Amino acid sequence: MRSQPTEDHNMEDVMDATMDYNPTAQHIPQVTHQRYDAPVANNPNNNTSESWPAFPAHLPTFAWCPVLTEMDRRYEQMRAVVATAAQPREPIRDIPVKVHIRRPDKDSWAYMGRGVVSQEVTGQSSRGAALQAERRGNFVVIGCVEGNRVVSWSLNALNHAETVRLLASIELAAYACKQAMADPALHSAIRRRIARVIKDDRRRRHKRRKDQDSMVAAFARTGLVEDSDAAPTGAPSAYAPTFPTAVPAMRAPLPAEPVPVPAPIPMPIPNPAPAQASGGLFGGMQTGL
Repeated sequence: MRSQPTEDHNMEDVMDATMDYNPTAQHIPQVTHQRYDAPVANNPNNNTSESWPAFPAHLPTFAWCPVLTEMDRRYEQMRAVVATAAQPREPIRDIPVKVHIRRPDKDSWAYMGRGVVSQEVTGQSSRGAALQAERRGNFVVIGCVEGNRVVSWSLNALNHAETVRLLASIELAAYACKQAMADPALHSAIRRRIARVIKDDRRRRHKRRKDQDSMVAAFARTGLVEDSDAAPTGAPSAYAPTFPTAVPAMRAPLPAEPVPVPAPIPMPIPNPAPAQASGGLFGGMQTGL
């Protein structure tokens, strides 16, 4: 019978100890709870109206450090990334170029004038065009395919950097990037067809130029050029026309010795023709015949 109060007393002690348990208070030294009416020593706001407990001199003082949550850590990481990110570059400037054109069935370039190439980005995909851009030095040659004909444009940039930027702008604006990702086989077939048409046009142009050179060589072998060279200077030629120029009058040099004049040769006088008989041509004929 005496053991029951003992067990009850022990249970009450355990419950009292559980209610008095404070995990945060165990890490605080007991010295800090000794004096609450002491003058303020560690007040970060320097407000003397409040009564802050003074920490003993032998204990280290800690700076104010708020507790960071997971969201705060993420914000800090985002701020660090934004701070270390590169500054935005200047927008793409307009590229000044000189424009030449070579029309179909022509071998020479025609100067069109000066122009400015600018790029405008609209949407998320580019529109495909039947053209091919090639770089040749500071020139960017653009072959535009129109059926079986090719119109070539030549854009002359100022320097190497402008040429590379110009070529990249043309490729981004003219090549269908979305098609290359969605259907690479169709994109490759279209690019091969464009390259084949441009190559055939270049082959025909080179053949035409070679034929012209052979015709010029054959014309030079005919000797007509030598005849035109042998013609007098003042006489115009159909193959090499000349234009009148002011030539100073030159006096013919005098002969060193007088030229002998030959003596006149007497010409013999022919004898007169015999006189015809009376009656004309039929005067001596007999009438009885």
